[in-house]
Amino acid sequence: MVEAATRQLDETRVAHRATGGEPPVALGISAPGPLDPVSGRLIDPPNLHHSLHGFALGPALGDALGLPWSLDRDTNVAVLAESGFGAGTGFPDLVYVTVSTGIGGGIITSGRLLTGGQRAAGEVGHISVDMDGPICGCGARGHLERLSSGTGIARSAREALATDVHAPVLRAIAAREAPRPLEAVHVDEAASAGDAVAMDIIARAIRAFAAAIVSIANLFAPDRIIVGGGIAIAWGDRLLQPARDAVEAHAFRVQAARVRIVPAALGDDVGLIGALPLVEFRV
Repeated sequence: MVEAATRQLDETRVAHRATGGEPPVALGISAPGPLDPVSGRLIDPPNLHHSLHGFALGPALGDALGLPWSLDRDTNVAVLAESGFGAGTGFPDLVYVTVSTGIGGGIITSGRLLTGGQRAAGEVGHISVDMDGPICGCGARGHLERLSSGTGIARSAREALATDVHAPVLRAIAAREAPRPLEAVHVDEAASAGDAVAMDIIARAIRAFAAAIVSIANLFAPDRIIVGGGIAIAWGDRLLQPARDAVEAHAFRVQAARVRIVPAALGDDVGLIGALPLVEFRV
């Protein structure tokens, strides 16, 4: 991973200098959390292989490129990007939520990134939305990430198929994809074709997300809750509108009147764009 990233960055640096560009002065790194931005070390991100737990990513890349580095959780980098250049421009209080392989968040309050103790704040994917729900990748029960992320949706489908539940379309898609594992896109495909089990998994994912957004609105009273990530991009208002409706119905009056739930503006490049304010913020 380090070799591939270093090779690509070196090629980019050479190409940039060849067109008259100035040499880079720092390296910004966006990575899955939890992590330690001071030491540049990944801690125990649940959606990465355990061999990467404890890996000193920041120093490894910085040393390879000969540059000072700044590393933070991908969702913190994303909220810095959306605040400076995207859907949060001009608003002092923001929450960014990514709904993709996992679910994470980044928070800006009064114009400042909320980092919390040991810079670990913002793990909104681990809000509990069902105290008796299934076990999350982190080991706890009923977390938003377990129910509404890509990995969580796929896991729910695999667990359902391990029983004798009647899910003919979902089983047919699983057989078609084998030996590759089911992914969230396949569950959504089965739901669109009318498979009742898949439909229930998708509906539960949307309900869980809406419930978590109400909690986020009540906790942080943001101007904007910005939602990005692969699933959010693919589903659009199918995911966001139930959350808006839930906030209007169940959030406190001040928070509900204040907040707007909007799609992210910067797409897949959000982690690249956020590297600039990250470096300005840290290096």
